[in-house]
Amino acid sequence: MRANALIVLLLSAMAATTNASPLQIGGHTKFNLDAQRYPSGSLLRESLGVAAYEAQADLRLNIEWRRAGWSMDANYQLIAVRDEKLDAAANLPATAAPFIDTLPDDPSRLFDLTRVLERSGDQTLLHRLDRLWVGYSSDKTVVRFGRQALSWGNGQFYAPMDLVNPFDPATIDSEYKPGDDMLYTQYLYANGADMQGAVVFRRDPESNNVEARQATTALKYHGFANAFEYDLLVARNYDDSVLGLGVSRSIGGAVWGSDLVVTRNNSDTTVQAVTNLSYSWTLGGKNASGVVEYHYNGFGQSDDRYAPTRLASNPELLARIARGQSFTLGRHYVAGSVMVEMTPLWTLTPVLLANVGDPSGLLQLTTSLSLADSMTLLGSVNIPLGPSGSEFGGIESGIAGQDLATGVGVFAQFAW
Repeated sequence: MRANALIVLLLSAMAATTNASPLQIGGHTKFNLDAQRYPSGSLLRESLGVAAYEAQADLRLNIEWRRAGWSMDANYQLIAVRDEKLDAAANLPATAAPFIDTLPDDPSRLFDLTRVLERSGDQTLLHRLDRLWVGYSSDKTVVRFGRQALSWGNGQFYAPMDLVNPFDPATIDSEYKPGDDMLYTQYLYANGADMQGAVVFRRDPESNNVEARQATTALKYHGFANAFEYDLLVARNYDDSVLGLGVSRSIGGAVWGSDLVVTRNNSDTTVQAVTNLSYSWTLGGKNASGVVEYHYNGFGQSDDRYAPTRLASNPELLARIARGQSFTLGRHYVAGSVMVEMTPLWTLTPVLLANVGDPSGLLQLTTSLSLADSMTLLGSVNIPLGPSGSEFGGIESGIAGQDLATGVGVFAQFAW
């Protein structure tokens, strides 16, 4: 069943009721500008020049329909992109893929809901459905089928328990998580606990067949024990068996959260973990909140060496990066941020993502300014830190004397 059949199914569900059902329509328009510099000695500079620029316009139309327990969500996007990196990407080695943004696509999703309307050089116009699901809910149960988003775990920057489309820790605009095609269920207990289940259907990108080894099937129980909240996760994810335990509780005025995830494949058992502490306070009369987090990635390189030949010996890590499940190459990471409310309408947030083993890191200075009730200006300056050969300083490209380093990047977004 492809996109047209799913749309017919949703329209039929709506038509089966009276036309008095409540309907809400909203959305946004966003304009993004992104500039990225490349230092001398970087292979990326050889292909992209001293700097590369991207401009994007995103129109999102959100339609929500609710009646007598039944519901439907459809989020339509029309995206226009001009990106100088798109044409040059074909001339770069495979190790450069994480440094090149790609356009939204559905090669492995159950439904193909993305269409390129026009492509010419570095300019692309496409439209897609990022949400398209129908569901039913009662006092204790929720059932939804179709394209939707799912977020699990206690990670603030790194989220090993979030098995479906986790955010890149360096993402600036995280308003909408990419949706995936799934059957989702939830059962609510009288004590506030709940059981959630999800089956994410995927296709093999090469054969286009729906295959069980590409799917994610997961159950997660969220419960309470004295002052603690905890999560128990059992899953089958891309043919791997996964067990997860998450805990969180209030400590004084702070909130502590941790996740431990154990993954078993055909030949090995791998551990991932994250633990963080969040706290809010007043700084010089201004509201502030901070997070510090440690992340251990057992799939990463144990020796912190990222030459192409070394990465090729770790196919599990490369597969997870290609699928968008992982965004790190090493094993030990520390992240932190402090959000300061400069005025009631303006926030300033420095963020540091650091690979402890290199060492190297990414420093982000993000700001958000509310221009009106429905207008926001978002911006960031991104500064990579570290020597050549390190993860953020520029990993080896496989070509002598050239690495894959990036320089200072600037991002700006106007949203209405």
